[in-house]
Amino acid sequence: MKNNFLLVLFIFTFLSHTSIAQKMVSTNLTHKPRVIVTADPELDDNNSLIRFLLYSSDFTIEGLVYASSQFHWKGDGKGTKFMVPGREYTRYGLNLCPCTSYRWAKDEKFIHNAVDAYAQSYPNLKLHHPGYPTPAYLRSKIKYGNIDFEGDFTKDTEGSNLIKAAILDKNSEPLYITAWGGASTIARALKSIEDSLSKNSNWALIKKKISSKVILLLSGDQDNTHTSYILPHWPEMRYMQFKNGPNYGYGAQLIANKENAIYLTPHWMMDNVLSKGAFGKIYRVWGDGKQMVKNDPFDYFGLDGYTNEQLKGMGYVVWMPKQEKNSWLGEGDTGTFMNLLDNGLNAIDFNSLGGWGGRYYVPNPATDINPFSNDTSKVKDLVISANMLSKMDSAAKTLSDFPNFFPAVQNDFASRLVWATTTQYQQANHAPVITAQQKYFVKAGETIELKAMVKDPDGDALTVQWWQFAKYKNSPKVMIQNKEELNTKVQVPSNVVVNEKINLILEVRDNAKNYITRYKNIELIVK
Repeated sequence: MKNNFLLVLFIFTFLSHTSIAQKMVSTNLTHKPRVIVTADPELDDNNSLIRFLLYSSDFTIEGLVYASSQFHWKGDGKGTKFMVPGREYTRYGLNLCPCTSYRWAKDEKFIHNAVDAYAQSYPNLKLHHPGYPTPAYLRSKIKYGNIDFEGDFTKDTEGSNLIKAAILDKNSEPLYITAWGGASTIARALKSIEDSLSKNSNWALIKKKISSKVILLLSGDQDNTHTSYILPHWPEMRYMQFKNGPNYGYGAQLIANKENAIYLTPHWMMDNVLSKGAFGKIYRVWGDGKQMVKNDPFDYFGLDGYTNEQLKGMGYVVWMPKQEKNSWLGEGDTGTFMNLLDNGLNAIDFNSLGGWGGRYYVPNPATDINPFSNDTSKVKDLVISANMLSKMDSAAKTLSDFPNFFPAVQNDFASRLVWATTTQYQQANHAPVITAQQKYFVKAGETIELKAMVKDPDGDALTVQWWQFAKYKNSPKVMIQNKEELNTKVQVPSNVVVNEKINLILEVRDNAKNYITRYKNIELIVK
Protein backbone atom coordinates (compact mmCIF):
# COMPACT_ATOMS: atom_id res chain seq x y z
CA MET A 1 0.00 0.00 0.00
CA LYS A 2 2.83 2.39 0.85
CA ASN A 3 4.52 1.84 -2.50
CA ASN A 4 1.25 2.37 -4.39
CA PHE A 5 0.58 5.57 -2.43
CA LEU A 6 4.06 6.92 -3.24
CA LEU A 7 3.61 6.07 -6.91
CA VAL A 8 0.27 7.91 -7.07
CA LEU A 9 1.80 10.86 -5.19
CA PHE A 10 4.72 11.00 -7.63
CA ILE A 11 2.47 10.91 -10.69
CA PHE A 12 0.22 13.67 -9.31
CA THR A 13 3.22 15.84 -8.45
CA PHE A 14 4.99 15.23 -11.77
CA LEU A 15 1.92 15.97 -13.86
CA SER A 16 1.13 19.05 -11.79
CA HIS A 17 4.56 20.66 -12.12
CA THR A 18 5.66 19.65 -15.62
CA SER A 19 4.13 21.43 -18.59
CA ILE A 20 3.95 19.77 -21.99
CA ALA A 21 6.59 21.67 -23.91
CA GLN A 22 5.32 21.19 -27.45
CA LYS A 23 6.77 24.52 -28.47
CA MET A 24 10.51 24.77 -28.98
CA VAL A 25 12.79 25.98 -26.22
CA SER A 26 12.31 29.68 -25.56
CA THR A 27 15.03 32.02 -26.74
CA ASN A 28 14.34 34.33 -23.81
CA LEU A 29 15.29 32.13 -20.89
CA THR A 30 14.61 33.45 -17.42
CA HIS A 31 16.65 30.65 -15.88
CA LYS A 32 20.07 29.22 -16.59
CA PRO A 33 19.97 26.06 -18.72
CA ARG A 34 19.94 22.93 -16.59
CA VAL A 35 22.75 20.63 -17.72
CA ILE A 36 23.99 17.15 -16.84
CA VAL A 37 27.39 16.18 -18.23
CA THR A 38 28.19 12.52 -18.81
CA ALA A 39 31.77 11.90 -19.93
CA ASP A 40 34.26 9.09 -20.42
CA PRO A 41 38.00 9.51 -19.60
CA GLU A 42 39.09 10.53 -23.09
CA LEU A 43 41.64 13.34 -22.92
CA ASP A 44 39.47 15.66 -25.01
CA ASP A 45 36.61 15.12 -22.54
CA ASN A 46 39.04 16.37 -19.88
CA ASN A 47 39.65 19.53 -21.92
CA SER A 48 35.96 20.06 -22.69
CA LEU A 49 35.20 19.73 -18.99
CA ILE A 50 37.69 22.46 -18.14
CA ARG A 51 35.98 24.84 -20.55
CA PHE A 52 32.56 23.78 -19.28
CA LEU A 53 33.50 24.53 -15.67
CA LEU A 54 34.82 27.95 -16.65
CA TYR A 55 31.32 28.66 -17.96
CA SER A 56 29.52 27.09 -15.01
CA SER A 57 28.32 30.58 -14.07
CA ASP A 58 26.03 30.32 -17.10
CA PHE A 59 24.48 26.93 -16.28
CA THR A 60 22.63 25.14 -13.52
CA ILE A 61 24.78 22.02 -13.30
CA GLU A 62 22.64 19.08 -12.24
CA GLY A 63 25.25 16.36 -12.64
CA LEU A 64 28.85 15.50 -13.53
CA VAL A 65 28.71 11.80 -14.30
CA TYR A 66 31.41 9.31 -15.27
CA ALA A 67 30.32 7.28 -18.30
CA SER A 68 31.69 4.42 -20.39
CA SER A 69 31.92 4.13 -24.15
CA GLN A 70 33.34 1.73 -26.72
CA PHE A 71 36.67 3.47 -26.13
CA HIS A 72 36.73 3.39 -22.33
CA TRP A 73 35.19 1.03 -19.80
CA LYS A 74 36.27 0.03 -16.32
CA GLY A 75 35.24 -3.61 -15.99
CA ASP A 76 33.29 -5.11 -13.11
CA GLY A 77 36.32 -5.86 -10.93
CA LYS A 78 35.46 -9.57 -10.94
CA GLY A 79 37.71 -10.61 -13.78
CA THR A 80 34.88 -10.75 -16.32
CA LYS A 81 36.22 -10.55 -19.87
CA PHE A 82 34.30 -8.50 -22.42
CA MET A 83 34.44 -7.37 -26.02
CA VAL A 84 32.28 -6.21 -28.90
CA PRO A 85 33.43 -7.50 -32.31
CA GLY A 86 34.91 -4.89 -34.62
CA ARG A 87 35.93 -2.35 -31.98
CA GLU A 88 39.29 -0.60 -32.09
CA TYR A 89 40.92 -3.20 -29.85
CA THR A 90 40.56 -5.75 -32.67
CA ARG A 91 41.84 -3.49 -35.47
CA TYR A 92 45.30 -2.52 -36.76
CA GLY A 93 46.57 -6.03 -36.05
CA LEU A 94 45.69 -5.65 -32.37
CA ASN A 95 44.17 -8.40 -30.27
CA LEU A 96 43.68 -6.64 -26.94
CA CYS A 97 40.26 -8.02 -25.99
CA PRO A 98 38.33 -9.91 -24.67
CA CYS A 99 39.68 -8.11 -21.63
CA THR A 100 38.67 -7.21 -18.09
CA SER A 101 39.04 -3.43 -18.56
CA TYR A 102 39.72 -1.18 -21.52
CA ARG A 103 41.60 2.14 -21.41
CA TRP A 104 40.35 2.96 -17.92
CA ALA A 105 42.86 4.05 -15.28
CA LYS A 106 42.76 2.57 -11.80
CA ASP A 107 40.86 4.97 -9.51
CA GLU A 108 39.94 7.19 -12.49
CA LYS A 109 39.08 10.66 -11.18
CA PHE A 110 39.47 13.11 -14.04
CA ILE A 111 36.16 14.80 -13.18
CA HIS A 112 37.20 15.09 -9.53
CA ASN A 113 40.54 16.54 -10.61
CA ALA A 114 38.86 19.16 -12.79
CA VAL A 115 36.58 20.19 -9.94
CA ASP A 116 39.62 20.37 -7.62
CA ALA A 117 41.20 22.79 -10.10
CA TYR A 118 37.93 24.71 -10.12
CA ALA A 119 38.02 24.89 -6.30
CA GLN A 120 41.46 26.48 -6.44
CA SER A 121 40.19 29.00 -8.98
CA TYR A 122 36.77 29.64 -7.40
CA PRO A 123 37.69 32.64 -5.15
CA ASN A 124 38.96 34.47 -8.23
CA LEU A 125 36.15 33.38 -10.54
CA LYS A 126 33.56 34.58 -8.03
CA LEU A 127 35.01 38.10 -8.17
CA HIS A 128 34.27 38.31 -11.87
CA HIS A 129 30.84 36.66 -11.97
CA PRO A 130 28.48 36.09 -9.02
CA GLY A 131 26.86 33.07 -10.67
CA TYR A 132 29.63 30.53 -10.15
CA PRO A 133 28.51 27.53 -8.05
CA THR A 134 30.50 26.56 -4.98
CA PRO A 135 33.02 23.72 -5.24
CA ALA A 136 31.05 21.84 -2.60
CA TYR A 137 27.95 22.01 -4.77
CA LEU A 138 29.82 20.69 -7.80
CA ARG A 139 31.39 17.87 -5.79
CA SER A 140 27.91 16.82 -4.65
CA LYS A 141 26.97 16.36 -8.30
CA ILE A 142 29.84 14.00 -9.21
CA LYS A 143 28.66 10.42 -9.63
CA TYR A 144 29.86 7.23 -11.29
CA GLY A 145 27.44 5.93 -13.89
CA ASN A 146 27.25 2.68 -15.85
CA ILE A 147 30.96 2.33 -16.44
CA ASP A 148 31.59 -1.43 -16.11
CA PHE A 149 31.21 -2.30 -19.78
CA GLU A 150 30.37 -0.61 -23.05
CA GLY A 151 26.64 -0.17 -23.57
CA ASP A 152 25.65 -2.05 -20.40
CA PHE A 153 22.58 -0.51 -18.76
CA THR A 154 21.28 -3.55 -16.93
CA LYS A 155 21.57 -2.04 -13.45
CA ASP A 156 20.97 1.21 -11.60
CA THR A 157 24.02 3.24 -10.59
CA GLU A 158 24.58 6.43 -8.65
CA GLY A 159 24.91 8.25 -11.95
CA SER A 160 21.75 6.82 -13.50
CA ASN A 161 19.82 7.51 -10.29
CA LEU A 162 20.97 11.14 -10.35
CA ILE A 163 19.79 11.49 -13.93
CA LYS A 164 16.51 9.76 -13.15
CA ALA A 165 15.86 12.08 -10.20
CA ALA A 166 16.51 15.17 -12.33
CA ILE A 167 14.19 13.90 -15.07
CA LEU A 168 11.39 13.28 -12.57
CA ASP A 169 11.83 16.39 -10.41
CA LYS A 170 9.30 19.20 -10.16
CA ASN A 171 11.33 21.62 -12.27
CA SER A 172 9.65 21.96 -15.66
CA GLU A 173 12.60 23.76 -17.30
CA PRO A 174 14.31 21.85 -20.13
CA LEU A 175 16.94 19.39 -18.93
CA TYR A 176 19.95 19.11 -21.24
CA ILE A 177 21.89 15.85 -20.86
CA THR A 178 25.18 15.49 -22.68
CA ALA A 179 26.73 12.25 -23.85
CA TRP A 180 30.43 12.95 -24.36
CA GLY A 181 31.01 9.21 -24.26
CA GLY A 182 28.38 6.51 -24.49
CA ALA A 183 24.76 7.05 -23.46
CA SER A 184 24.36 3.87 -21.37
CA THR A 185 23.96 5.76 -18.08
CA ILE A 186 21.27 7.94 -19.65
CA ALA A 187 19.65 4.84 -21.11
CA ARG A 188 19.62 3.22 -17.66
CA ALA A 189 17.87 6.21 -16.11
CA LEU A 190 15.19 6.10 -18.80
CA LYS A 191 14.87 2.31 -18.61
CA SER A 192 14.42 2.51 -14.84
CA ILE A 193 11.67 5.08 -15.30
CA GLU A 194 10.03 2.94 -17.95
CA ASP A 195 10.20 -0.20 -15.77
CA SER A 196 8.67 1.51 -12.74
CA LEU A 197 5.96 3.60 -14.42
CA SER A 198 5.03 2.02 -17.75
CA LYS A 199 2.14 0.01 -16.28
CA ASN A 200 0.49 3.11 -14.87
CA SER A 201 -2.64 4.34 -16.62
CA ASN A 202 -1.03 7.79 -17.03
CA TRP A 203 2.12 6.40 -18.63
CA ALA A 204 1.48 7.92 -22.08
CA LEU A 205 1.16 11.40 -20.57
CA ILE A 206 4.16 10.93 -18.26
CA LYS A 207 6.27 9.70 -21.16
CA LYS A 208 5.20 12.66 -23.28
CA LYS A 209 6.16 15.11 -20.56
CA ILE A 210 9.54 13.46 -20.02
CA SER A 211 10.21 13.47 -23.75
CA SER A 212 9.43 17.18 -23.98
CA LYS A 213 11.55 18.03 -20.93
CA VAL A 214 14.74 16.12 -21.75
CA ILE A 215 17.02 17.23 -24.58
CA LEU A 216 20.00 15.02 -25.36
CA LEU A 217 23.24 16.64 -26.51
CA LEU A 218 25.15 13.82 -28.18
CA SER A 219 28.74 13.44 -29.33
CA GLY A 220 27.62 10.69 -31.64
CA ASP A 221 26.38 7.29 -30.50
CA GLN A 222 29.52 5.87 -28.92
CA ASP A 223 28.01 2.69 -27.50
CA ASN A 224 24.91 2.18 -29.66
CA THR A 225 22.52 2.71 -26.73
CA HIS A 226 20.86 5.72 -28.33
CA THR A 227 20.16 3.74 -31.49
CA SER A 228 19.25 0.46 -29.81
CA TYR A 229 17.20 1.68 -26.83
CA ILE A 230 16.61 5.41 -26.45
CA LEU A 231 15.45 6.19 -29.98
CA PRO A 232 13.00 3.28 -30.35
CA HIS A 233 11.63 3.52 -26.81
CA TRP A 234 11.59 7.34 -26.54
CA PRO A 235 11.03 8.43 -30.15
CA GLU A 236 9.68 11.86 -29.20
CA MET A 237 12.70 12.73 -27.06
CA ARG A 238 14.64 15.47 -28.79
CA TYR A 239 18.34 15.21 -29.37
CA MET A 240 20.70 17.82 -30.74
CA GLN A 241 23.85 17.48 -32.78
CA PHE A 242 25.67 20.33 -34.45
CA LYS A 243 27.85 20.86 -37.50
CA ASN A 244 29.52 23.60 -39.56
CA GLY A 245 30.54 25.49 -36.43
CA PRO A 246 33.96 25.91 -34.81
CA ASN A 247 36.19 22.85 -35.08
CA TYR A 248 36.96 21.81 -31.50
CA GLY A 249 38.14 18.33 -32.37
CA TYR A 250 41.37 16.43 -32.73
CA GLY A 251 43.36 17.71 -35.68
CA ALA A 252 41.73 21.14 -35.83
CA GLN A 253 45.05 22.63 -36.95
CA LEU A 254 45.14 20.34 -39.99
CA ILE A 255 42.38 22.28 -41.73
CA ALA A 256 42.36 25.60 -39.85
CA ASN A 257 42.35 28.75 -41.95
CA LYS A 258 44.91 31.49 -41.31
CA GLU A 259 42.57 33.41 -39.00
CA ASN A 260 41.91 30.40 -36.78
CA ALA A 261 45.33 28.75 -36.88
CA ILE A 262 46.92 31.26 -34.49
CA TYR A 263 44.62 30.07 -31.67
CA LEU A 264 45.94 26.51 -31.96
CA THR A 265 49.67 27.27 -31.85
CA PRO A 266 52.05 26.43 -28.99
CA HIS A 267 52.66 30.15 -28.42
CA TRP A 268 48.97 30.98 -28.02
CA MET A 269 48.28 27.91 -25.90
CA MET A 270 51.22 28.65 -23.59
CA ASP A 271 50.35 32.32 -23.23
CA ASN A 272 46.61 31.93 -22.72
CA VAL A 273 45.93 28.42 -21.39
CA LEU A 274 48.85 26.40 -20.05
CA SER A 275 50.21 29.25 -17.93
CA LYS A 276 46.85 29.98 -16.32
CA GLY A 277 46.83 28.41 -12.87
CA ALA A 278 45.23 25.17 -11.79
CA PHE A 279 43.19 24.71 -14.97
CA GLY A 280 46.21 25.31 -17.18
CA LYS A 281 48.14 22.60 -15.35
CA ILE A 282 45.63 19.88 -16.22
CA TYR A 283 44.71 21.02 -19.74
CA ARG A 284 46.03 18.49 -22.29
CA VAL A 285 48.21 19.52 -25.24
CA TRP A 286 50.60 17.75 -27.58
CA GLY A 287 53.86 16.61 -26.00
CA ASP A 288 52.84 17.38 -22.41
CA GLY A 289 54.32 14.15 -21.02
CA LYS A 290 50.96 12.80 -19.83
CA GLN A 291 48.86 9.73 -20.53
CA MET A 292 45.32 9.12 -19.36
CA VAL A 293 46.15 5.40 -19.00
CA LYS A 294 49.71 4.12 -18.80
CA ASN A 295 50.91 2.26 -21.92
CA ASP A 296 47.68 2.97 -23.82
CA PRO A 297 48.61 2.18 -27.46
CA PHE A 298 46.19 4.86 -28.73
CA ASP A 299 47.46 7.66 -26.46
CA TYR A 300 50.83 8.85 -27.72
CA PHE A 301 49.86 12.53 -27.57
CA GLY A 302 51.93 13.33 -24.52
CA LEU A 303 55.14 11.93 -26.01
CA ASP A 304 57.60 14.34 -27.57
CA GLY A 305 60.80 13.90 -29.57
CA TYR A 306 59.59 11.01 -31.74
CA THR A 307 58.53 10.84 -35.36
CA ASN A 308 55.29 9.19 -36.46
CA GLU A 309 57.28 6.18 -37.67
CA GLN A 310 59.19 5.91 -34.40
CA LEU A 311 55.94 5.97 -32.47
CA LYS A 312 54.56 3.20 -34.65
CA GLY A 313 57.72 1.22 -34.01
CA MET A 314 57.09 1.62 -30.28
CA GLY A 315 53.69 -0.03 -30.69
CA TYR A 316 51.45 3.04 -30.88
CA VAL A 317 48.55 3.33 -33.30
CA VAL A 318 49.31 6.72 -34.86
CA TRP A 319 45.84 7.64 -36.06
CA MET A 320 46.55 11.38 -35.87
CA PRO A 321 49.74 12.92 -37.30
CA LYS A 322 52.01 14.21 -34.54
CA GLN A 323 51.87 17.98 -33.94
CA GLU A 324 54.13 20.55 -32.28
CA LYS A 325 54.77 20.36 -28.56
CA ASN A 326 52.25 22.41 -26.54
CA SER A 327 49.91 22.91 -29.50
CA TRP A 328 46.15 22.36 -29.45
CA LEU A 329 45.15 18.76 -28.92
CA GLY A 330 41.35 18.70 -28.85
CA GLU A 331 38.03 19.39 -27.14
CA GLY A 332 35.81 17.16 -29.21
CA ASP A 333 32.77 17.49 -26.93
CA THR A 334 32.81 21.26 -26.43
CA GLY A 335 30.36 21.81 -29.28
CA THR A 336 27.60 20.03 -27.34
CA PHE A 337 27.18 22.86 -24.84
CA MET A 338 28.45 26.04 -26.50
CA ASN A 339 25.05 26.89 -27.98
CA LEU A 340 23.65 27.01 -24.44
CA LEU A 341 25.77 30.05 -23.58
CA ASP A 342 23.93 33.32 -23.15
CA ASN A 343 26.03 35.33 -25.60
CA GLY A 344 23.10 36.89 -27.43
CA LEU A 345 22.89 34.56 -30.44
CA ASN A 346 19.93 32.67 -28.93
CA ALA A 347 21.38 29.45 -30.29
CA ILE A 348 19.61 27.37 -27.64
CA ASP A 349 16.47 27.31 -29.81
CA PHE A 350 15.90 24.28 -32.06
CA ASN A 351 14.80 26.72 -34.75
CA SER A 352 17.86 28.95 -34.32
CA LEU A 353 20.46 29.61 -36.97
CA GLY A 354 23.19 28.30 -34.67
CA GLY A 355 25.99 29.71 -32.59
CA TRP A 356 29.33 28.90 -30.99
CA GLY A 357 28.46 25.19 -31.08
CA GLY A 358 27.52 25.18 -34.75
CA ARG A 359 24.17 24.69 -36.47
CA TYR A 360 21.60 22.16 -35.26
CA TYR A 361 20.94 19.24 -37.57
CA VAL A 362 19.51 15.73 -37.54
CA PRO A 363 22.02 13.24 -38.99
CA ASN A 364 20.94 11.64 -42.24
CA PRO A 365 21.77 7.90 -42.11
CA ALA A 366 22.07 7.84 -45.90
CA THR A 367 24.79 10.49 -46.07
CA ASP A 368 26.39 10.73 -42.61
CA ILE A 369 29.09 8.19 -41.78
CA ASN A 370 28.88 7.18 -38.13
CA PRO A 371 32.51 7.07 -36.91
CA PHE A 372 31.46 4.97 -33.92
CA SER A 373 29.84 2.18 -35.92
CA ASN A 374 31.12 -1.40 -35.92
CA ASP A 375 30.89 -1.35 -39.71
CA THR A 376 34.44 -0.58 -40.82
CA SER A 377 33.83 -1.32 -44.50
CA LYS A 378 33.47 2.39 -45.29
CA VAL A 379 36.52 3.46 -43.32
CA LYS A 380 39.83 2.40 -44.87
CA ASP A 381 42.02 4.34 -42.47
CA LEU A 382 41.32 6.28 -39.28
CA VAL A 383 44.15 8.76 -39.90
CA ILE A 384 42.28 12.05 -40.05
CA SER A 385 42.57 13.96 -43.31
CA ALA A 386 41.40 17.37 -44.43
CA ASN A 387 38.99 15.71 -46.87
CA MET A 388 37.35 13.67 -44.12
CA LEU A 389 37.00 16.59 -41.72
CA SER A 390 35.67 19.03 -44.30
CA LYS A 391 33.23 16.61 -45.95
CA MET A 392 29.69 18.00 -46.15
CA ASP A 393 26.61 16.11 -47.30
CA SER A 394 24.70 17.27 -50.35
CA ALA A 395 21.87 18.80 -48.33
CA ALA A 396 24.23 21.04 -46.41
CA LYS A 397 25.53 22.61 -49.62
CA THR A 398 22.35 24.69 -49.92
CA LEU A 399 22.98 26.32 -46.57
CA SER A 400 24.49 29.75 -46.25
CA ASP A 401 28.11 29.98 -45.20
CA PHE A 402 28.38 29.72 -41.44
CA PRO A 403 30.08 32.60 -39.57
CA ASN A 404 33.58 32.00 -38.25
CA PHE A 405 33.07 32.19 -34.49
CA PHE A 406 36.32 30.45 -33.48
CA PRO A 407 38.41 33.60 -32.77
CA ALA A 408 35.63 34.98 -30.56
CA VAL A 409 35.28 31.61 -28.82
CA GLN A 410 38.98 31.29 -28.05
CA ASN A 411 39.36 34.86 -26.83
CA ASP A 412 36.35 34.39 -24.58
CA PHE A 413 37.91 31.20 -23.21
CA ALA A 414 41.18 33.04 -22.58
CA SER A 415 39.29 35.78 -20.73
CA ARG A 416 37.68 33.21 -18.44
CA LEU A 417 41.09 31.71 -17.67
CA VAL A 418 42.28 35.19 -16.70
CA TRP A 419 39.29 35.41 -14.37
CA ALA A 420 40.46 32.16 -12.77
CA THR A 421 43.91 33.58 -12.04
CA THR A 422 43.35 37.22 -11.07
CA THR A 423 42.44 38.58 -7.65
CA GLN A 424 41.22 41.98 -8.84
CA TYR A 425 38.21 42.72 -11.02
CA GLN A 426 40.12 45.49 -12.79
CA GLN A 427 42.85 43.05 -13.91
CA ALA A 428 40.54 41.15 -16.25
CA ASN A 429 38.21 41.75 -19.15
CA HIS A 430 34.42 41.53 -18.97
CA ALA A 431 31.67 41.34 -21.54
CA PRO A 432 29.96 44.39 -23.04
CA VAL A 433 26.21 44.55 -22.39
CA ILE A 434 23.90 45.26 -25.33
CA THR A 435 20.41 46.70 -25.01
CA ALA A 436 18.20 46.65 -28.09
CA GLN A 437 14.70 45.78 -29.22
CA GLN A 438 14.68 42.16 -30.33
CA LYS A 439 11.64 41.96 -32.62
CA TYR A 440 10.31 44.24 -35.34
CA PHE A 441 7.24 43.74 -37.50
CA VAL A 442 8.03 44.97 -40.99
CA LYS A 443 6.62 45.20 -44.51
CA ALA A 444 8.22 44.18 -47.79
CA GLY A 445 10.40 46.97 -49.16
CA GLU A 446 10.15 49.02 -45.95
CA THR A 447 13.13 50.88 -44.48
CA ILE A 448 13.30 50.82 -40.69
CA GLU A 449 15.63 52.28 -38.11
CA LEU A 450 17.41 50.08 -35.56
CA LYS A 451 18.82 51.50 -32.35
CA ALA A 452 20.96 49.95 -29.62
CA MET A 453 22.91 50.92 -26.51
CA VAL A 454 26.05 49.25 -25.21
CA LYS A 455 27.81 49.50 -21.86
CA ASP A 456 31.24 48.05 -21.26
CA PRO A 457 32.02 47.40 -17.56
CA ASP A 458 35.73 48.05 -18.15
CA GLY A 459 35.30 51.21 -20.19
CA ASP A 460 36.95 49.62 -23.23
CA ALA A 461 36.62 50.99 -26.73
CA LEU A 462 34.16 48.98 -28.79
CA THR A 463 33.91 47.67 -32.34
CA VAL A 464 30.40 47.38 -33.79
CA GLN A 465 29.27 45.28 -36.74
CA TRP A 466 25.77 44.61 -38.10
CA TRP A 467 25.31 41.53 -40.30
CA GLN A 468 22.55 39.30 -41.54
CA PHE A 469 22.47 35.74 -40.21
CA ALA A 470 20.90 33.78 -43.05
CA LYS A 471 20.33 30.04 -43.06
CA TYR A 472 20.09 29.50 -46.80
CA LYS A 473 22.11 30.97 -49.62
CA ASN A 474 18.99 32.15 -51.44
CA SER A 475 17.48 33.86 -48.37
CA PRO A 476 16.29 37.42 -49.10
CA LYS A 477 19.08 39.89 -48.38
CA VAL A 478 18.52 43.11 -46.44
CA MET A 479 20.37 46.33 -47.21
CA ILE A 480 22.16 47.59 -44.08
CA GLN A 481 23.33 51.19 -43.82
CA ASN A 482 26.09 52.22 -41.40
CA LYS A 483 27.08 48.66 -40.53
CA GLU A 484 29.62 49.89 -37.98
CA GLU A 485 27.29 52.19 -36.03
CA LEU A 486 24.95 51.30 -33.14
CA ASN A 487 22.08 53.13 -34.82
CA THR A 488 21.44 52.11 -38.40
CA LYS A 489 18.77 51.71 -41.03
CA VAL A 490 17.89 48.57 -42.94
CA GLN A 491 15.78 48.07 -46.04
CA VAL A 492 13.59 44.99 -46.07
CA PRO A 493 13.77 43.09 -49.38
CA SER A 494 10.77 43.44 -51.66
CA ASN A 495 10.62 39.69 -52.35
CA VAL A 496 9.78 38.59 -48.79
CA VAL A 497 6.51 36.88 -47.91
CA VAL A 498 4.17 37.27 -44.96
CA ASN A 499 5.45 35.65 -41.72
CA GLU A 500 8.95 35.29 -43.12
CA LYS A 501 11.65 35.98 -40.55
CA ILE A 502 14.93 37.76 -41.14
CA ASN A 503 17.67 37.67 -38.50
CA LEU A 504 20.08 40.55 -38.08
CA ILE A 505 22.99 40.32 -35.67
CA LEU A 506 24.45 43.27 -33.83
CA GLU A 507 27.97 42.14 -32.93
CA VAL A 508 29.89 44.15 -30.35
CA ARG A 509 33.51 43.44 -29.49
CA ASP A 510 35.63 45.21 -26.92
CA ASN A 511 39.20 46.09 -27.82
CA ALA A 512 40.99 44.32 -24.95
CA LYS A 513 43.88 41.89 -25.57
CA ASN A 514 41.62 38.86 -25.12
CA TYR A 515 38.58 40.56 -26.54
CA ILE A 516 35.06 39.53 -25.63
CA THR A 517 32.29 39.47 -28.22
CA ARG A 518 28.58 39.70 -27.52
CA TYR A 519 25.63 39.72 -29.87
CA LYS A 520 22.03 40.81 -30.13
CA ASN A 521 19.90 38.64 -32.41
CA ILE A 522 17.22 40.91 -33.85
CA GLU A 523 14.30 39.38 -35.71
CA LEU A 524 12.39 41.11 -38.49
CA ILE A 525 8.98 39.50 -38.96
CA VAL A 526 7.16 40.28 -42.19
CA LYS A 527 3.52 41.20 -41.71
